[in-house]
Amino acid sequence: MKGIILAGGMGTRLFPLTKATNKHLLPVGLEPMIHHPIKQLVSAGIRDILVVTSTDHMGDVVRCLGSGAEFGCTLTYKVQESASGIADALALAEGFAGGSPICVLLGDNIFEYSIAPYALRFRKQTGGARVLLKEVGDPSRYGVAALDEKHVLEIEEKPAQPKSSFAVVGCYFYHCDVFDKIRTIAPSGRGEFEITTVNNLYIADGKLQFDICHGRWTDAGQFESLQEANSILFQNRNEILRWNPDDGTT
Repeated sequence: MKGIILAGGMGTRLFPLTKATNKHLLPVGLEPMIHHPIKQLVSAGIRDILVVTSTDHMGDVVRCLGSGAEFGCTLTYKVQESASGIADALALAEGFAGGSPICVLLGDNIFEYSIAPYALRFRKQTGGARVLLKEVGDPSRYGVAALDEKHVLEIEEKPAQPKSSFAVVGCYFYHCDVFDKIRTIAPSGRGEFEITTVNNLYIADGKLQFDICHGRWTDAGQFESLQEANSILFQNRNEILRWNPDDGTT
């Protein structure tokens, strides 16, 4: 499995912190934010990683991360010319993926515990996709999953009246057919190629599975959640905690 970190965007909700730097280079805990998704992928045994970022910040990101040797991985870089949505950024990774299954992390998502158990479950899937869900107090900020006891029935992007309190967080697993699906979608009303649209195509095919995210999670894309991300990682000295999904022990 290969890893893809999406670290583009304008970071407008964190302005003026992002006036002079990429959001993903802001400090979280004891390290730059972008260190976290790299360490998460490595914790799951994924060591061939593509970082997608913007033209304006590519040089700074490369200077921060280098070859990946510091993390025990190999890093490749790709430029996203314009901020046209998560699915648009992911489409740039098709050549890098080379037919392999992929784990996609949004660069501003902070997970207290390792994603390794979810990666292991995905490796046992025979095709399709896997997403992570987390119950949140403000679901209208996210893609929201409507659920029954065993399945995701639908994902709605930033709904005014959410059908549940379960947000789809920024960790996605896909087999190589994801790029074919991206080619079929059109921009949303927001003018973006939405990953929610891609995930709903997997739901329609009966090929989307999910896990509930264990431990604390936040996206560090606004001031309040950036503060929460700092709290999580500083408390753990930026170490990613391990846990046993069979009994929940750490």
